[in-house]
Amino acid sequence: MNTPYVAIEDLAKHLSVSISTIRGWVRNKYIPENTYIRVVNTYRFHLTDVVDALSAAKDQTTGAPVDTVDAAEQDEDL
Repeated sequence: MNTPYVAIEDLAKHLSVSISTIRGWVRNKYIPENTYIRVVNTYRFHLTDVVDALSAAKDQTTGAPVDTVDAAEQDEDL
């Protein structure tokens, strides 16, 4: 199914973040280049591809094992 490309304002609203955040994610390559079209200073984002890419990135960063030392053990070390 083909979904339309959306403006940066619509993407920001969908993700509940600011437009500045979206611009930062583009600049820092958190949003991959293959998920949007840029013509001069106008961006159009493929919504489902962006969401999928951000979800995959989040899964990779949170997929690491979590240190399970509890607070009591930390206090003993002090």
